Amino acid sequence: MDTEVLIAGAGPTGLTLAIDLARRGVPARIVDAAGTFFTGSRGDGLQPRTLEVFEDLGVLDAVLAAGAPAVPFRIHIGGTVVGERMMAEPVAPSPSTPYPDTYFLGQSQTEGILRDRLAELGVRVELGAGVVGFEQDADGVTATLGTGEVVRAAYLVGADGGRSTVRKQLAIEFEGSTDESIRMLLGDVRADGIDREHGHWFAGADDPMRGIMFSPLPSTPYFQFGAPLGERDLVVETALPALQSRLDALSGGGVVLSDLAWSTVWRPNVRLARRFRGGRVFLAGDAAHVHPPTGGQGLNTGVQDAYNLGWKLADGSPELLDSYEPERRAVAARMLGIASGLLQKYVDGDEDAHRRGEDTRQLDVTYRGGPLAPDATGLVRPGDRAPDAPLVRADGRRVRLFELLRGPRATLLRFGGTGTGVPDGVATYRILPAGSVAGAGELVDEGGNAFAAYDVAPGAEVLIRPDGYVWSITPRE
Repeated sequence: MDTEVLIAGAGPTGLTLAIDLARRGVPARIVDAAGTFFTGSRGDGLQPRTLEVFEDLGVLDAVLAAGAPAVPFRIHIGGTVVGERMMAEPVAPSPSTPYPDTYFLGQSQTEGILRDRLAELGVRVELGAGVVGFEQDADGVTATLGTGEVVRAAYLVGADGGRSTVRKQLAIEFEGSTDESIRMLLGDVRADGIDREHGHWFAGADDPMRGIMFSPLPSTPYFQFGAPLGERDLVVETALPALQSRLDALSGGGVVLSDLAWSTVWRPNVRLARRFRGGRVFLAGDAAHVHPPTGGQGLNTGVQDAYNLGWKLADGSPELLDSYEPERRAVAARMLGIASGLLQKYVDGDEDAHRRGEDTRQLDVTYRGGPLAPDATGLVRPGDRAPDAPLVRADGRRVRLFELLRGPRATLLRFGGTGTGVPDGVATYRILPAGSVAGAGELVDEGGNAFAAYDVAPGAEVLIRPDGYVWSITPRE
């Protein structure tokens, strides 16, 4: 084999998978058909569960330093500010949820941070070298790159976007539709005359629910803009003068646009692959599911695909590899439904269209009842996301459960009790109830948060998968 895993596509999905494999010591190559790296914003909302994944992968500090939390939106109607509103009300961090709110960072910057982390692990993206064809047999995949190079790999992962070459060669149906009746003008631009401490919505008094949104892109001089297009917009100019004219008509002037970085007319292309796997070839991210931008689910769902798949490819067991499609396809279908529902509200002029609720944070994603957790019972069940909680070491130092879970291996939490033995490749920790005195290697649940979050009594053992989901809970008498 030339490499264990060949990853086609170097967007957030492919980069996440490459990082996860590299830190596990799995040989992998990541190739992309593009000749240069993407420079626009596109998916700029990072959901709370994605932030937890990024903490585990070692990129969260860089993401938080470059990005910013949500800002309030100023509503400009007929050139006058009439109010402010938030897309979602801020939520205070809790012991079980350290990152409860969506964070904002342009996609190209997120990709840059992921590439830097991947380079630290000794792997670099190969540009101008997309997969143009492949064949597979019982032992591996033989792929041909755009450079003419032929690569032999044990597995191929198609993370090569909505027009995925990998998916098309597998002849997997991409079920869904493109709605030509709904269109939006999207892009990034500089805007002088509005502050960056707010997002801005400009609309006319005759139709306040249809206008242009400007959202500041952290660590850049740009705003991301979005404008719904009506039936009268038969021919849409995406150049700067046309955008300026559209804004002037709604704002009355005073905002000067410049340096249009990119723009496009977007149509909802909402699709889900019928299968996420064909033999030794897997699909992830936009190659498997394409979302509307409403609700900020596309990039985040792709990152979760990669995080789910990485440890399974590293293990290589048929049971784990077989679990990827049923676990992730069900989640992708649900997220498509959420994003599509928000899009319909946007089209209908519903004022709640800009609001994001609990179901967009991806903290309630579960694999409960799936192939790796078929008998899920109790409050925190096998297949649920493992909660965080603060603990205290024997020497008085504080630590979080997420810090213990970090790393490319499963984790066993022993809540008190007398269990002994350490399973191969599993990090094991004993957590004692509040008021206990910790010995060497033990931790105290000082506030009772860990016992409560996992809904366990002393004597229980909780096995947590490498991707942070509960694998099993074993009561001990």
